[in-house]
Amino acid sequence: MNYYFSKTLDCSFEEAESRVREGLSKVGMGIVMEIDFREKFKEKLNIDFRPYKVLGACSPGHAYRSILKEDKLGVLLPCNVLIQQIGENLTEISAMDPEGAMMAVDNPEVKCITDEVRAKLQRFIEEL
Repeated sequence: MNYYFSKTLDCSFEEAESRVREGLSKVGMGIVMEIDFREKFKEKLNIDFRPYKVLGACSPGHAYRSILKEDKLGVLLPCNVLIQQIGENLTEISAMDPEGAMMAVDNPEVKCITDEVRAKLQRFIEEL
């Protein structure tokens, strides 16, 4: 089993990021955090790195229902979406497959919620 869904876009990093943000919104997911690794590597290590950003995406309703079923589930949230430049005007988008992260959670009710979130993320990647 893969731990992510991925798609390569023929566009700039900035355009891809805009499309990702819009696409997540279309499937009912919001961005609750972001980490710009390029910026962090430069700031902390003085290393130049390609554009590489992780967005933490969340469907609040699904998160709420999941946490009601398993109160420690927050350690596995949010769902990460990676945007990375892999060439000139070539950007790869990868979204975590929540099924892999939730395998350790032995709760059939959480599995049903995970399946719903997985479908949202698959649709998000397909529609980019």
